[in-house]
Amino acid sequence: MRSTSSKNRTRRAAKSAAALLAAALALALTGCGGGGGKSSNGGGSSGSSGSVKLPKLNGQTLEVAAVWTGAEQDNFMKVMDEFKKRTGAKVNFVPTGNNTSTFLGTKIQGGQPPDVAFLPQVGVLHQFADKGWLKPLGADAKAQLDKNFSKGWVDLGAWKGKQYGVYAKAANKSLVWYNTKAFEAAGITQAPKTWKDFLSTAQTLSDAGSPAVSIGGADGWTLTDWFENVYLSQAGPEKYDQLAAHKIKWTDPSVKDALTTLAQLWGKNDLIAGGTKGALNTEFPKSVTQTFSGSTPAAMVFEGDFVAANINGDTKAKLGTDAKVFPFPAVGSQAPVVSGGDVAVALKDSKGAQALLTFLASTDAADIWAAQGGILSPNKEMDQSKYKDAITAQIAKQLLAAGDNFRFDMSDQAPAAFGGTAGIGEWKDLQDFLRNPKDVAGAQQKLEADAAKAYAAG
Repeated sequence: MRSTSSKNRTRRAAKSAAALLAAALALALTGCGGGGGKSSNGGGSSGSSGSVKLPKLNGQTLEVAAVWTGAEQDNFMKVMDEFKKRTGAKVNFVPTGNNTSTFLGTKIQGGQPPDVAFLPQVGVLHQFADKGWLKPLGADAKAQLDKNFSKGWVDLGAWKGKQYGVYAKAANKSLVWYNTKAFEAAGITQAPKTWKDFLSTAQTLSDAGSPAVSIGGADGWTLTDWFENVYLSQAGPEKYDQLAAHKIKWTDPSVKDALTTLAQLWGKNDLIAGGTKGALNTEFPKSVTQTFSGSTPAAMVFEGDFVAANINGDTKAKLGTDAKVFPFPAVGSQAPVVSGGDVAVALKDSKGAQALLTFLASTDAADIWAAQGGILSPNKEMDQSKYKDAITAQIAKQLLAAGDNFRFDMSDQAPAAFGGTAGIGEWKDLQDFLRNPKDVAGAQQKLEADAAKAYAAG
């Protein structure tokens, strides 16, 4: 049985966080253009001062590994440019691909780990720490972390009494982005608030000639996010925590209910851009671009706040004008609030790795990164006016206001073999379910068999 950080939040209701999200997005939808922040090209400190003191690292080269590509990678490198300017170090970025734990495990076992890596699954942090592969945060990095982050985010980067990570990048994974022209053409004036309304809206859009929902099914992690939002809203936070810790089985009736609900959408080819086959051949970035570009764009795409980076970087659509957002619809009594994040950890015991973690925990780094767009920072002391657009600023405000009342991505809490690896485990099982959404019982059996094996292995 794997213990997870979210267990400490079992009895904290998601109601207040859901209400805050709805209120924040209502503000964003009624009054946002593209320029909510003070800066859209940089931000943060200039020169070599800033709020945190960093050592000189002239002549040193640091390797940083993360899953990001495209616009997300470019935005992160703007942060690294400032780090290089202030320390003299060179930074090389290495994309891990979706199999982050496998990629890093191979590098570590081969004696060539990167200095710092961003782990997209908290379960991987636990596994790597247990293997002795992670280096605890030094005093300077820990000081910045304690100063700038709430306890919930600090705790997520800790394991068995030691602080290993900095959640420098967070995500709100309970958002649906929509093409305003498609909504206008279909005569839709209000965003759906319930799952029933969502399905009705999708049908109206389809009848009006727009592919209703774009799904990036080629990336199995997007499908886990679909499931988690439906499950959290329908089954509730306590069941969510139990399933996340594998205290209840995937053959539980609550999982059957969630999969049956998903099948109401996934089982209708006419509501999915390209149908089921098209969805299974669509990777996440394309799911966004085909919603906001092309001759027959889709009307809606579900995913986190990081969708904004793809809209800004890969399309001509303007946030707040061509592209707007609403909370994931309530399946049960409350709309869900599912969060994710990337935790920075040191894989080498070096001065450079600790300096980079110290910088990433500072407001200096958060200000620069936020100004690029497409990112939320859990850093509560950063300058909120640095966010590039009003939509992201409002979502970030909600994230901070929610405090610790959120549920962390379920698949990211699981062992990587179940919740974090392409082609196996939950990712593949949900892809198979998208391919055949009538087989709810078969999907449950596959999910439980894979989960039992992965959790037993640790």
